[in-house]
Formats: sequence, structure tokens, C-alpha cells
Amino acid sequence: MPDTSTHIGTNMPLKDPFGRRITYLRLSVTDRCDLRCTYCMAEHMTFLPKPDVLSLEELLTLSRAFMDRGVRRIRLTGGEPLVRRNILWLIRELGAEVARGNLDEITLTTNGTQLPAMAADLYAAGVRRINVSLDTLDPALFERITRRDRLTQVLDGIQAAKDAGLEVKVNTVALKGLNDTELPDILAWCIERGLDLTFIETMPLGEVEEAREDHYLPLTDLVPALAKRWTLTPSGHRTGGPARYYNIEGSSSRLGLITPLTGNFCDGCNRMRVTCTGRIYMCLGQDNHVDLRAALRSGNADAGLAAAMDRAVGQKPKGHDFAIEGGRMVGTVGRHMSQTGG
Repeated sequence: MPDTSTHIGTNMPLKDPFGRRITYLRLSVTDRCDLRCTYCMAEHMTFLPKPDVLSLEELLTLSRAFMDRGVRRIRLTGGEPLVRRNILWLIRELGAEVARGNLDEITLTTNGTQLPAMAADLYAAGVRRINVSLDTLDPALFERITRRDRLTQVLDGIQAAKDAGLEVKVNTVALKGLNDTELPDILAWCIERGLDLTFIETMPLGEVEEAREDHYLPLTDLVPALAKRWTLTPSGHRTGGPARYYNIEGSSSRLGLITPLTGNFCDGCNRMRVTCTGRIYMCLGQDNHVDLRAALRSGNADAGLAAAMDRAVGQKPKGHDFAIEGGRMVGTVGRHMSQTGG
């Protein structure tokens, strides 16, 4: 890859109309994935043509533009970020920004399938912690949820990440009628291995084959059941994301909850999401966006990006519109999570 070390000119920090500083960027590097999780994707997805997707050099330019505007954490997402060709080049470049003090950290969310081969390289590139999506420890249920028989590969990937020195947090989407009875066992499995765990409520993003309401499990129903087995105390721990954490007595592990439907987490939102096509979404739960790709590919990227970022942060809403009303999810947006960036 060519050297692209020149930064876009520094501008004022990004601050939304509600006074919230934007310090965290979730950057999607691909809409492609090697799994087909039922709550995230349709079985037969139509993926983006290559010219629509930002190059790795463009993704780095965008990252540095956000850094110059006050972003201190960048999380790479997808799709599955580790299936992007030559993705380690971008991770090394961002890891170098951490080493220079321009970023606090570079992290990523992964389904874990590529970790057996890539965990050591991620650590060498400057990554120190990752999130791994894992919704079940049962092979048959894993294949039903993801439409792929790869649980062993994911579990091997988690172990490879730990062996490489990476801090691993497991993300589990709580799904009524699928993994709900297994959730305490997943927590016990994580505690045994010294892993943090975050449970996530399913969200109304994109059209999928099954009605999301059929598998919606409010986490307010889960916590009392867990509290019968473990002593949970609220924690002030934060990682830059929306999870709210509990300490678990007698364990080094923490339990996180992401509750977009039962407990709005928007008040302290410090995040923006950029898709692999260069669309910046000011809120996961709304469709308004600003096109950064056009600015990147214009004759004056510096000025175009600065103006587009200002326009985007000025439109950031106070919160999302996700809700449950009359047993139905409302506030639905049409794009899949894989298109937005997890």
C-alpha cells in the first residue's frame, strides 16, 4: 500500500446540537460477511459492487479526518471486517496512530471466524481488545442462527485471541425462543474464562425472514434471573460504547447490557457511524445521513470533508426512535446492520 501519512487540516472538535462531543467512530470496512445471522442478514444478500466501497486508503483518510476533529477511539466493523482483503494494512496504519498518541485505541467487532489465523497479527498491528459476536455455545443452534456450521472455528478464534494477548469481550444477542434459556450458561462460560460479556436486545434493522418480535427478549426480564445466581452490582466501567456494566462478585468478568428498546442509552451518545460506502449516519436508529464519499473523491477533499462533517454533526438527533408499542417494534429502519456497521 502507498504511504498516505498526510493528515487533513485540523478543525474544531465535533460537537452535536445537544453539546455532546463526538469522540468515537464506528467505521465499517465492508458489507460482506462469511456468516448469515438470521437477525442481521437475509439468507441471499446482494452485496455492494466494488466501486461503491471506499478503498483502504480512503478509509484511512476518513479516519484521520475524524481524528483531527476530536475522535479518540475507532472501532472497525462490517459485515465482518476481517474478510476485507488487506485489512491488516489499515489496522497497522491506525495502530501507528495509537503509537503516536493521535488515537487512544483501535478496536474491532468480529464474528471470530478469522481469528485463528489473524489474532497474532492483530496484536502486532496495535489492537489490544476486540469484541466477538457469539450467540450460543450449542453447535446446532449456532448453525441455525448463523446459517453456517462454524462454532468450533469461532471458539478456536476466541482462544487464539486470548493466547495472542488480546482482551476479548463476547457480544450475545438475546433471542427469545432460541438462546434465552442458555444465556446464564453463556455468562458462566465467560466467567470461567475471564471474559467480559454483553447481552444485546435485538433491534429493528433491515428486513429479515422472521418477525423480530418473535424473538425479542427484553433484558429487564433477564437481569432478575441472573441475579439469583450471581451478585451483580452496577459498575462505572465504560468502553466508549452504549453498554452499561455490572460487576460480578467473585469474578474478574463484567456483564454489559445494551438495551435500545427497554432502556434508551442515547443521552451520552458520543458516536457516529460511517459505512463502507462513505455514508455517515448520525444515529443507528435513523435513516438521515451525509455522503462523505463524494467529498473524498472530489477535487478538494479537505474542504469537502470538513463541510460534510459539520453538516452531519449538526443533524445528530437526541436519540433513536426504536420502541415497542402494542407488541410491535416501531422506529424500524430499512438498512441491515451489516450495511450500517455494527
